[in-house]
This record gives sequence, C-alpha cells and structure tokens, in this order.
Amino acid sequence: QNGVMSGLMQMLLLKVSAHITEQLGMAPGGEFREAFKEASKVPFCKFHLGDRPIPVTFKRAIAALSFWQKVKLAWGLCFLSDPISKDDVEKCKQKDLLEQMMAEMIGEFPDLHRTIVSERDIYLTYMLKQAAKQIELPRATENEPRKYIPAVVVGVVGMGHVPGIEKNWNSDLKIQEIMSVPPPSASSKIFKFVLKATVFGLLGYGCYRIGHRTVQFVLSMPATQSYLQRLTEMPQQ
Repeated sequence: QNGVMSGLMQMLLLKVSAHITEQLGMAPGGEFREAFKEASKVPFCKFHLGDRPIPVTFKRAIAALSFWQKVKLAWGLCFLSDPISKDDVEKCKQKDLLEQMMAEMIGEFPDLHRTIVSERDIYLTYMLKQAAKQIELPRATENEPRKYIPAVVVGVVGMGHVPGIEKNWNSDLKIQEIMSVPPPSASSKIFKFVLKATVFGLLGYGCYRIGHRTVQFVLSMPATQSYLQRLTEMPQQ
C-alpha cells in the first residue's frame, strides 16, 4: 500500500523490533501503551497520537538517502544481532551517551537523522503547542467577556526528541513542508523495476521447474508409459 521501498523498510524495522523484544523480554513502545492506560483513568482526558504518520516519515527518509546509503542501512538492519541488555537500555537514558549516539547517527546518515529525528521534533512540537492552547469557557451571552483556562497537557516522547522540542518551542512552526512526500528518484525507480523483474523471474523459473518435474514424474509412471506405447502402436496396426 505504501510502496515497495517503504514496505521493505517497515519489514526491516519489524525485524529490529523483534530482536529487541527477544533480547529484553519486552516490546518497544511500552511507555506509549502505559500512557494510554493511564489516560483512560483520568476523567475527560483526551488521548492524542501526536507523531507524524509513519508512511510519510518512511517515504521522506527513503527519498533522502542515496542508493548506496539505502543498501548500507538495509544491510545493517538485516544482520543486526548485537546483544542488548537492560543495563544497556539504562545507559542510553544518560544524556551524554544519548547525545553521543545522536552525533554518530548524524555523522553516518545526516539525511536520515534530519527526516527521522529533526523533522519529527518540529512536528511533535507543533502538535504539543496545539494541544497546549488555552481553553475558552462557554459564555452565557455574546456580551460576556471571554474567559480562558490553561490546558493541562502531558506529552510522552522519546528522550532523543526532548532537546529538539525545547529548541523549537518558541519558534513559529509550519509543518506543510515536512508533510509532503517527494517524488521517487531515478535510482528508486530502477531499484523497483529490478526488484519486480527479479521476483517475477524467480516465480517464472520456479513454475517452470515444478512443471518440468511434474511432467517427468507423470511420464515415468508405468500407466503413462503403457498408454504412450499403445498410442505409438496404433498407426502400425
């Protein structure tokens, strides 16, 4: 539904998620599930999913990467097997280590960091600011002065997004640009064509091999050989 490259990227990230779940015995995203559970206990609380839609993020991230960067990223995700412990997770909560990891990501995949982290910092900030607007109280008459009460908002975000949200909070944000999906590049079109040609080629070859073996098996059966012998003898009679 979301395109070949986006679909493949989702499959790879699901593999990473499964690896983390297997290593830690718990699935990623537990903090968001817990937030939803707690929000249901608060009267009149509205729960809002404030992140950018994942198809948009994936498509923008894929479009930002060169062909070799895509190959390098896919290779790294495919063969991810490093052990992860709960102590490692706790270390990642340290600000200095987190900043170091972000810096490494920027150095290796600067365009990926921009689309996966920086753009989502802007989007998350924008959605939080929308939710934090003052709430206007209902008025009995048109002449009654407007009264407002502050909104109470709890934002649950990944630690890596906190510095970006703080940085963007007082900025005039526009999200139209980071919501657009760029057209596929020439390399993406070529890769898509090669991938489709490979899949259909393997499918056709598989059908040929199965059909060939089936025909050989049928021809080797005694009943088939007897029937064919009778057919060859009919013109002679």
